[in-house]
This record gives sequence, C-alpha cells and structure tokens, in this order.
Amino acid sequence: METALIAVIGTLLGAVVTHFFQGRAAQRAAALTRAEQLRQERISTYSAFADAVVEYRRAQNARWYRRNGSHAESTRLESYERRAAARQALVRVQLVCDEAATVELARKAFEVTHCMHEAKDEDERTRRSEEAVEALTAFIEAAAPGVR
Repeated sequence: METALIAVIGTLLGAVVTHFFQGRAAQRAAALTRAEQLRQERISTYSAFADAVVEYRRAQNARWYRRNGSHAESTRLESYERRAAARQALVRVQLVCDEAATVELARKAFEVTHCMHEAKDEDERTRRSEEAVEALTAFIEAAAPGVR
C-alpha cells in the first residue's frame, strides 16, 4: 500500500513539475516569437522609412533644379507626394521604435530633407543634400543594432 501511495505521489509530483516547466517553455517560446515578429516589423519599417526619405530627397533635388522651368509644377507635386510617403513612414517608425533617440534621428532626417528645396544656390543645395544623407545615415546606424 505504501509503495502504491509513493508511486501515486511521485506521479502527481512529476506531472506538476512537468506542467510547470512546459508552461515556462511555452512562455519563452511565445516571447521569442513576439520578439522576432517585432524585429521583422522594425526591419520592414526602417527600410521603408529609408527608402521614402531617399525618394523624398531625390524629389526635393529635382524640385530645386526645376523650380523655374516648364516642369516646376509637376516636380513640386511629386515632392509633396514623396513628403507624404516619408511622413507616413516616419509615423510607422514612431510606432515600432522604443528608443527616443532613434526616433529623434528619424525626425531629423525627415526635417533636413524637407528643407532642401529652400536652398538659395547650388552650394547650399549641395550642403543640404549632404546633410540629408548624413542624417539618414545616423538614423540607420542608430536603428541597426535593434534589428540584429
């Protein structure tokens, strides 16, 4: 009788311990899955933001060069479309990024790009364009460790 009781208690204890460890393993697996999904979302978001800012910069350069020509209106409108896309991508960065400094670098990249068309001459346009590239590079460098 004692042997049977010990066997039942041992079986119950084994079941409780197994349940506890399986629950912890399931929680760890779920946390890893969530972390990987967030990592993938960040990669997608940061890449989309970088693409949008590069295209916005290109449109701003075109807008500056064609500001007085026959295509001035169409390049201005394209610049507006690119700005909207870049702003939408910035909002996504703000939603998925938990580092305030990285979000601020994204904002700066957007703002520096936004001001490019206001350049007074070619030297200033070149300087502003280079600042936009540098600002985007700084964002990418800050964001990259979070997705590795």
